[in-house]
Amino acid sequence: MAGRARALALTMGEPAGIGPEVALKAWLRREEHDLPPFVFLGDVALLQALASRHRWLVPVVEVPSMAAGADTFSHALPVLPVPLAVPPEHARPDPRNAAAVIAAIEHGVALVKAGEARALVTNPIHKAALYSAGFTWPGHTEFLGHLDGLSEAPVMMLACPDLRVVPVTIHMSLRRALDALTTAEIIRQTRIVHMALRRDFGIDRPCLAIAGLNPHAGEDGSMGDEERTLIRPAIAALASEGLTVMGPLPPDTMFAAHVRGTYDAAICMYHDQALIPIKTLDFAGGTNITLGLSFIRTSPDHGTAFDIAGNGSADPSSLMAALRQAASMADHRAAWRAA
Repeated sequence: MAGRARALALTMGEPAGIGPEVALKAWLRREEHDLPPFVFLGDVALLQALASRHRWLVPVVEVPSMAAGADTFSHALPVLPVPLAVPPEHARPDPRNAAAVIAAIEHGVALVKAGEARALVTNPIHKAALYSAGFTWPGHTEFLGHLDGLSEAPVMMLACPDLRVVPVTIHMSLRRALDALTTAEIIRQTRIVHMALRRDFGIDRPCLAIAGLNPHAGEDGSMGDEERTLIRPAIAALASEGLTVMGPLPPDTMFAAHVRGTYDAAICMYHDQALIPIKTLDFAGGTNITLGLSFIRTSPDHGTAFDIAGNGSADPSSLMAALRQAASMADHRAAWRAA
């Protein structure tokens, strides 16, 4: 496989959450699930203590580089050290460790931008714990855009084998989302998704489904006119650029199995319109993908899960899916560049 010699960079995320646990479990299942090599960016002692506590047979080895980590991965979990200030307590994020969490993200971005890492996979963070260290960004995605030098926000895609969705408005109240939704933003994000599907997913001519905002997609204006005033103009503009777009589709039917097979990604108007269907279809195996960056970034589609942190029950399925997704996208992007 193209690019297989290089490893993925995996950040530790919030050390008091389940990120370190699912990293250990993913390594244990590396052969069973044909996982690409990855190097953990975080605290060596944290992983060693967790593996010892649960009697997981995971040799944890500090490595000097991503290349050394790729060579180590078959027989040990390689770690590029990012030491924590204090040993974490499960489910109790400590502000003293915030700087290390941020440093791991910054280091991962630097590695992938320098070509030393194949792609970036990030474990979930706990934003409230990071604010004490000067973290001012709304979330991971915005921070990565800042580190990549973007002038506009990246685009968030959620993906599983049966569905890809993009919420145009994300972490805001529904009332605020209605005010924030614009024709220009629908066009901007759909263009980014179209390019990503071609370059990073290997889909030559993607078809994009544009969701309506109102019940029954407005039903000719009787249930709202945003389809007419905001969404249809965006669809017309995108079609004039040669993109294959369909809609606005009624949100209550567009995610049915017989409809999902007619498009490659759904552009949704607000957060829950996108996330409810994908989490219903594949709660454990969905992945979060950031589009519009100069590098590839994926993440598990779950949070820090403090309610189960430390008890050994965390499911690594989403992290494993994120690792496989990142490797697949890296291969497609390499082929795109070669062509």
